[in-house]
Amino acid sequence: MALDVRTTPAVPSAPSQNGTPHPQKRVRPRTFHRDDLYLLAAAAVSAFALVWLVYVGLTPESSIAGFAIWWLAAFVVMYWLAVRRLHGKLVARDRLWTVIIAAASFAMLVPLALIISFVIYKGIGVITPHFFVQTVEFCGQLAAATCGGVGHAIVGTLEEIGIAMLVAVPLAVMTAVFLNEIGGPLKRPVRLFVDAMSGVPSIVAGLFIYAIWVVGLNRGFSGIGAALALSILMLPTVARTAEEALRLVPDGLREGSLALGGSEWRTVWSVVLPTARSGLVTAIILGVARAIGETAPLLLTSFGSSVMNANPVAGAQEALPHFVYQYIHFNPGTGPYQRAWGAALVLIAMVLFLFTLARVIAARTSIEGKQRRAARHAGRAQRMAAAGAAAGGA
Repeated sequence: MALDVRTTPAVPSAPSQNGTPHPQKRVRPRTFHRDDLYLLAAAAVSAFALVWLVYVGLTPESSIAGFAIWWLAAFVVMYWLAVRRLHGKLVARDRLWTVIIAAASFAMLVPLALIISFVIYKGIGVITPHFFVQTVEFCGQLAAATCGGVGHAIVGTLEEIGIAMLVAVPLAVMTAVFLNEIGGPLKRPVRLFVDAMSGVPSIVAGLFIYAIWVVGLNRGFSGIGAALALSILMLPTVARTAEEALRLVPDGLREGSLALGGSEWRTVWSVVLPTARSGLVTAIILGVARAIGETAPLLLTSFGSSVMNANPVAGAQEALPHFVYQYIHFNPGTGPYQRAWGAALVLIAMVLFLFTLARVIAARTSIEGKQRRAARHAGRAQRMAAAGAAAGGA
């Protein structure tokens, strides 16, 4: 979308000296037409030719990264000058920032796409149906890549992340409610403590649980120890993001609830939290993303296992990050190496599935989602009623 300056007739405004109102200039959204696409392509091709002639042809040492940077700079300048010549300064400024933001987004997506593509390329060869359900209990270090699977690691990852969410999410949301809705003399120390926890290395969280749970209470290695360590990493991320989501709730909703006689806790429970539901889901997603790929806490808490252990309370338990780390570094041969890449691909697919599921649930349960579904149902009912009336009249 760009901006177009159009002069509209007589709009109430400050009168001139002779008493007639001045016409106002309004800025309206302007669609991207075919001529604009031709202009964009011409600027890109011209910048490519100029940089190829100067940078590649005249520079003794050139690189792909340098060529891309100079091409982008030349394209931005040429496109801005062309749009300014044809449409004016305002539209040129809007197009300039559109190109810069689009280029920055593309630059951020390229490394992500390369990483995902490389993991798919390395791990797709071992992905078979039995890879998701079998274990590596009977697979030696020199066994083929098709031997066994990561079923035990998938179970361990889901259980550990699930327990960590049950521990961290309620505490984080209550912390966010305290910081944003209640406050008091402890607000500053609590926020300082949350900020300090955000910078705690993952190995420190694992050492803490190892000293308290594994050694201090003599519980041994288990999945619940790993879940406790992961909950320490999730807590500050979810708390800070949830606090920002609660800040976006309009104060008028709180004032209206209190004016109708609602108590403070009823206002928070029935008004503030449902309004900020999508932001809270985002906070949970960021917390899971912070913890699900951590390996250092698992080395000191769950320890890993080659057999299926669905009991997170007793016995060592495997997880996908620990599986990848162990089979990449300590197992010789191409079989374990390929299984590690397959486990990394499964981990990426699992994270994508969990995030998509969370987004779908948040969209279906949010107020905006309910309003959109109600509008679709109302529109469908109106169309059916109109069709029935037309058929009856015929």
